[in-house]
Amino acid sequence: MSVSRYEPPRRRDTAALIIAAGLVVIGGVMLWDSARLADLGGYSGVGPASVPRVVGFALMGLAVWTAVEALRGDFPQRAPQNALPVLWIVAGLAAQLMLLHVAGFSIATGILFAFTARAFGKRNLATTIPIGIVVSFVVWAIFSQLLMLHLPAGPLEHLIFPRG
Repeated sequence: MSVSRYEPPRRRDTAALIIAAGLVVIGGVMLWDSARLADLGGYSGVGPASVPRVVGFALMGLAVWTAVEALRGDFPQRAPQNALPVLWIVAGLAAQLMLLHVAGFSIATGILFAFTARAFGKRNLATTIPIGIVVSFVVWAIFSQLLMLHLPAGPLEHLIFPRG
């Protein structure tokens, strides 16, 4: 005698359907844009439009696959989402964008570093901000002084490397 277990009916996954729609839009834009590129494949047939077409068709295929799985309800149960870490990262990016030309690369990116560390669970901003500023200053110095690439300089950068 076999015992059958009751399985509730599967429900369509609305979030996955939204993701599928987004994939269709991105894939469609890539295909549209690649159609505008001159196909300079020459003898090989591979040109500047080839890779965007492949990626566009791949995204369309993934969209169809995602939509089918969403309608069948085959996606596993997702863990509850925690929006607070994402907000910390977005706030760090916004702060960096607003401070980049005012405070310079080191301070702005140090704040982004600290906010991202906060999003990953490091709670003490009083230690992560200085650490981020020091690491960012080292990156700025390598790019600006050794590689001669331009990154926005602020008061800290001008303090250590005064303008000639």
